[in-house]
Formats: sequence, C-alpha cells, structure tokens
Amino acid sequence: MQMLNEYIDNFLDYLEYERKYSFHTVENYERDLTKYKNYIEKEKINFKNMDYSKVADYTIYLKTSGYSPSSINRHLSSIRTFYTYLLNTNKVQNNPFKLIKGPKKEKKLPNYLKYDEFLDIIRVCDSSDLGVRNLLILELLFATGIRVSELVNIKLNDINLNEREIKIFGKGGKSRIVYFNKVCHKVMIDYLNNHRLILLKNKKHDYLIVNHLGNKLTRRGVEDILDKIIKKSSLKHKISPHTLRHTFATLLLNEGMDIREVQELLGHKNLSTTSIYTHVTNQELRKVFLKYHPRDKFKS
Repeated sequence: MQMLNEYIDNFLDYLEYERKYSFHTVENYERDLTKYKNYIEKEKINFKNMDYSKVADYTIYLKTSGYSPSSINRHLSSIRTFYTYLLNTNKVQNNPFKLIKGPKKEKKLPNYLKYDEFLDIIRVCDSSDLGVRNLLILELLFATGIRVSELVNIKLNDINLNEREIKIFGKGGKSRIVYFNKVCHKVMIDYLNNHRLILLKNKKHDYLIVNHLGNKLTRRGVEDILDKIIKKSSLKHKISPHTLRHTFATLLLNEGMDIREVQELLGHKNLSTTSIYTHVTNQELRKVFLKYHPRDKFKS
C-alpha cells in the first residue's frame, strides 16, 4: 500500500504544479482518493487488480455510506482521473473506472417566486442610496434573468438606456443582449442620477453596481444583500439570487414565450438546460387544470 500512497502524492503534485489546479480542487481529489485507499486497504484489494465488479462494489459502498448521486459521480470522476494518470505513466495496464457509469443525478425543480412574493421583497427597499441600489439589483435580476456574476460585471457603457438593453458577457466570454422593462428603467435612471455618485465616494470606475465603500460590488455582496432583504420581508422560504433567474424563466414560459427565446435570453448553451423550466410550468398547468376542470371536481 506504500506504493499507492506514493502514487497518490505524485498525482496530487501533478495536479497542483503541472495542471495548476486550485488548492480547493486538489484538496477534493485528495479527500476522494483517501477514502478509496482506505476502502481497498480494508477489503484487501490490490489497486492494480480492480475490475468492473470491484468498481461496482465500491459504488454500492459509497451509496450505502449515504453519498448522494452527485457526490458519488464526483468521487468516481476523481478516481477515474487518477487511474488515467497511472495509465499514462505506465503504472497500471488499464483504467477500470472507465467501465462504469455513476448513478443518475436527481433532477431538482428550480425554486422560483410568485409575482406577489417578488412585490413583497421589493417593498423592503427604502429610498436611501443603498435602498435604491438594492431595488435596482432586484429589478435587474427579475427583469433580465442574468446571473449574479454577470450583474456585478455590468459596466456603464454596456447599457443602452434609450433601447433598454444591456450587453452581457456570460460564461466563456460569450456576449448576448438582454432587455429590461419600464419599471427597471425608471429605477436605473434614479440610481444613476441621484445615488451612484454618492455611493462612489469620489472613486472612479465604470461598474454599474457599487458597494457601500464605493467599490465594485461582489457576488458574495449581492448574496448578503438578498439575505438581509429576505429576513425583513414576510417570505419564510430560502431565496437565493439564482431564484430570481429561475423566476424570470418560469414567468416567461408561463406567458407563452418560446423556449428557444428564453434559452437565448438566459445564455444557455444547450436547450436541455432551459427545458428544466418546462417541468415547472407543466406543474403549474396541472394545478390549474385540477382546480378548474368540472369533471375533476366530481365527488363520488
């Protein structure tokens, strides 16, 4: 087993120094490989003699240990990558973890707000400089469906106020145009004319959203702001900034917008990513059907 320890150490060094993986990523690999090493030590298995049945047994072991499907898949991926490294460095003859697929991930329906719940949240925002900024954050997320990482990177020259358009730079640097409504437009004008300059505190930068120190607001800052707003509202369930993105997509589909148009606005590369929202809208449709169809109301 000393040989395996040495191989794991070499692999982790390879990830850190050659592949330039982050400390957090390397730490996750180390945790997964340590669990695997402890398992095969306990079962007295030679790591070079793993086959399909032994890998399947290990997968069952992870499941019975309480690992979720996504955690099992990540765990198997770590070991699969390790064996690929061993194969490329001529330490093993094959990669047994290529022979098995992990469990299917459970599809969780996205959490979203009803329109009256959104109205309840924005009532918390006051007319102070930070209050108007917070209102703009909520209105922009609700109006455009952009990611928080995209929101905090909006610059003034990305915005076309006359056309109510914003050029967004999404994942992989891919750009797209999103649109905002009249209410959002009104809040943005108020923020730009009366509050942003005060929040800047004589600092100079082009980012739209400013924090209380006059610097660019961070993604974590948006999450903290929303947490505080939710605590002041009457909502009892947990809301994240991404909830507003889910709300945007769900409401548009409920109103009849084509799913491909919603895909374009969200910046999804694949339509399958957007299709999760059709499950939500279908659920709502079912509720309406069961509520109003006369034959469903029939009591036997």
